[in-house]
Amino acid sequence: MDTLRDNTADSRYEMDVDGETTFARYRKEDGVLTILWVEAPPALRGSGAAGRLMKLVAQEARDQKWRVVPVCGYAAAWLRRSPEFRELVI
Repeated sequence: MDTLRDNTADSRYEMDVDGETTFARYRKEDGVLTILWVEAPPALRGSGAAGRLMKLVAQEARDQKWRVVPVCGYAAAWLRRSPEFRELVI
């Protein structure tokens, strides 16, 4: 099972898969989660790891009642394609 970790020191959400870490760099301010960058290491690209991370991040935003600003193109596209979380985007 994938587990989301909030690395506040580096302002990023992280998820470990097979000894590798995929992450979403963020900024949190006034109830808004700005997703600046999503990255999966080369070994995880194409495995769906970044999408699973985004689902966990989006669920965290919903649970915390945050709105989301996806600066990262990948995050924006993922949220657009996800009817379950689309309403979080401002």
